[in-house]
Parts: sequence; C-alpha cells; structure tokens
Amino acid sequence: MKKLILLLALAATFGATAQTKSELTKHFEAYYKQMKSQGDVQGVINAMTHLNVLQPSQARLDTLAYIYASENRNLEALNTLGIDQNPTDTDMNTEVKAIALKALNQPQRALVFYEELFKRSANSYLAYEIADLKIQTKDLAGAKAKVDYGLVNVKPEEKRAYYESQRPYEVSLKGALTYLKALILFNMNQTDNLDAAIGLLDEALALDANFNLAKISKDALVAKKEGKQ
Repeated sequence: MKKLILLLALAATFGATAQTKSELTKHFEAYYKQMKSQGDVQGVINAMTHLNVLQPSQARLDTLAYIYASENRNLEALNTLGIDQNPTDTDMNTEVKAIALKALNQPQRALVFYEELFKRSANSYLAYEIADLKIQTKDLAGAKAKVDYGLVNVKPEEKRAYYESQRPYEVSLKGALTYLKALILFNMNQTDNLDAAIGLLDEALALDANFNLAKISKDALVAKKEGKQ
C-alpha cells in the first residue's frame, strides 16, 4: 500500500513538473514576442535565455549569440557559443564567431571563421573582411588575392559602412576594396609603390568623395612623399 501511494505521489509530481515546464515555455514564448514587438533587446535576450534553459537547442544558442554580437556584446556572444570550429556549425554560428573575434581584436582567430564562410559562399563582402584581417596579420599576398577576387566580383549596388568618424557613413564596396588595394601596395614597398598607392586612393575618392578614411590615408601618403622631396 505504501509503495502504491509513493508511486502515485511521484507520478503526480512528474505530471505537475511537466505541466509547469509547458506553461513556462508558453509564457516565455509570449514574452519573447512581446519584447521583440517593443524593440526591447534585453527583454528578447532574457526570454531566449529562459527558453533555452527550458528547451535547449543549438538554434536558440545561435540566435542568442547573434543578438549579443549585434549589440556589440562580443564576449557574451563567444561565451554563449565558444570559439571552437566545428564542421556542423551553422552559417550564423560561424558568422557570429568571426564578427565577435574581429571586434575583440583577435584577427588570426577571426580569419579561421571568415575563411570558412568564404568557402561556403564566396562573395566580395567576405573578401573585404578577409583582406582587412590579412593586412593586420601581415599576410599581404593573401590580402591582395582576396582584394583581386572582390574587385572582379563586386556589384555596383554593394556598400560598405565605416564608423571611424563621428558620423558613420557608407561607400561603395568597390571603393572600399580599392582603398585596401592601396594599403596593400604601399605596405609591400613603401618607397617604390608610394605614387601608385596615392593613385589608387584617388580612384577610391573618385568613386566616393565622402570616403573619409581614404582621404586621411591619402593626406598621410602625400605628406610622406613631400617630406622626401
């Protein structure tokens, strides 16, 4: 009799737990939708975290990490996903790791994930990102190869945003790639390639007169040239 009572009590407990979990899941799904409609990013993060605890899934983790990275909370994004490279990682997972590691000034580690994305779906945007990172890691030949690919495949409507000035601005991706080409050429030989690098910066500015970073770089190279005369 005691065993029967114990079994009934356990069954009731498990049933109540399952019901509570189901109710909590519905609550946080509704909460997630509400926070999303209000544009409350922290609310969305809280809801997604609770949902993942209740019903763990890699898709939820990927989405949560993507939200963190979108808010420039890159360390939290990486803590959510880790920094290991796995062949089964989704494109979103791989992209988050690439973006977060680049933002945290880890170019060599970021390159691993950007190059994986490039293998999966090569395009001029990724070519730019990889070239930029390869310049930072002193792989100028590798950077040049990616810029060359980018310039051959870039589309007229593609843009690239910059944030170094007080007001963010956009330039054509072709102009951005031309700017990188100038930097690579100059760093390959700062004496012999000085004039050619200035010429490429002129090309970038002809494409986008508001390209502040190209203008700053050109002014620096012109000053360097005049200092040698």
